[in-house]
Amino acid sequence: MRYWIGVASKDHVERGVAGGFCQLCHGKAQPLKRMSVGDWILYYSPRETFEEASGEARPCQQFTAIGEVVGAEAYPFEMAPGFVPHRRDIRFLDSRAVPIRPLLEQLSFIRDKGRWGYAFRFGHLEIPRADFELIAKAMLGRVPD
Repeated sequence: MRYWIGVASKDHVERGVAGGFCQLCHGKAQPLKRMSVGDWILYYSPRETFEEASGEARPCQQFTAIGEVVGAEAYPFEMAPGFVPHRRDIRFLDSRAVPIRPLLEQLSFIRDKGRWGYAFRFGHLEIPRADFELIAKAMLGRVPD
């Protein structure tokens, strides 16, 4: 079992939770193929929305969803003409969004606490079990089975 973080705006995460799927790195298939059935994914949302009408992104900086990979494979899904991102089916748990800042000092995957946002730059990363459990406990009040 492996533990992952996906990075997406909160509004995009909410669409995935409602539909029971995840998309990563603007719809690329490769990050989804790295995951296996039974793995866990957390979403970190640096911003509230992907695009702001005003051009200003409102910060979110929270872990916004947690779920278990249940889909055996990544699959293409046409969202709009010419835009066919890949998805993976996820069983999301009811959870609460949790701000990252109070957890920063305890998260081992964030090596430079002064430049902590750097850890999320690629949009998908594997994290140690202990970090997953810390975040999951904050979001759920427990560690998932």
